[in-house]
Amino acid sequence: MTTAAKPLMLLWVADPKPFHSGLEGAGLAERFEIAHVAPGATATPDQLARCEVLLAFGVPPGALDEMRNLKMLQSMTAGVDNWLSRKDLPPTLPLSAARGTHRVQMPENILGALFHITKHYHAIARSQEQAKWVRSQSTTLAGKTLGILGLGAIGLELARKAAALEMRVIGTKRSVEPVPHVDRVYAPEATAEVLAASDYVVLLLPVTPATENMFDRAMIRHMRNDAWLINFGRGALIVDDDLIAAVREKEIAGAVLDVFRTEPLPETHAFWKTPGIMVLPHIGGGHPDRDKWVASLFVENVQRHLAGEPLKELVDRTKGY
Repeated sequence: MTTAAKPLMLLWVADPKPFHSGLEGAGLAERFEIAHVAPGATATPDQLARCEVLLAFGVPPGALDEMRNLKMLQSMTAGVDNWLSRKDLPPTLPLSAARGTHRVQMPENILGALFHITKHYHAIARSQEQAKWVRSQSTTLAGKTLGILGLGAIGLELARKAAALEMRVIGTKRSVEPVPHVDRVYAPEATAEVLAASDYVVLLLPVTPATENMFDRAMIRHMRNDAWLINFGRGALIVDDDLIAAVREKEIAGAVLDVFRTEPLPETHAFWKTPGIMVLPHIGGGHPDRDKWVASLFVENVQRHLAGEPLKELVDRTKGY
């Protein structure tokens, strides 16, 4: 009598150790045959054919077509437009986003962008290199209005921290309802009102058919000419050339960008050398313990998968996130 083969789990990630540890701690490692594939490497035809559970940032084009036994897909990122845009993504495959794993570090990085704009530490550091004593005055964040487009888990945490700095917080949410630390919640259709009232506008939206290229010249013109745009959402929210023109022509004060349509940002892109635009190398969600947080979500979802329960942070295909 032969023993049935265990289902195959593919960890298509750079470091599988946090995920192995999480599975072992939950007593799940013995339920699967676990294989590791490094990003950029190719799984074997047998691995693709037998894979039941997949954890990945992404996989090569056409790979999902070969995963005929795939029953669960866990994304390593909160944004899933890279998965939803794939033609080989099965329409009924349960897909979980890594929502909530950026809740702490991303608001801190956004606050860092706000301090960069208002406190002039960068200019002070350059003066130090030249041994120059140059007095400067910083602008206070207290009393300013922060507009958050996308009041999800990250937006709510950012609002809490901004309110502690005595900022007025407004923002958009699909369901207009009171939110802690937010002075007023608007429907997405009222985005222009948020822009007109904000000193700093933070983009935390996913990319969907409704939001892609949302920030074109017409939308940017709703902002005040002393306001700043901060994008930690997705690069495709912004029409690059329109933002460059708006900053160059002083329609807005400037922009801090952490996400881009193509990453790494090409050396020839105008963002690099446009005065008033700061390029960050996608630091928003990075954290030394981030994989442990994703592993915790992944382990819970593997348990749900085995129990036949809906995945946590399941992506709604109609909403796009």
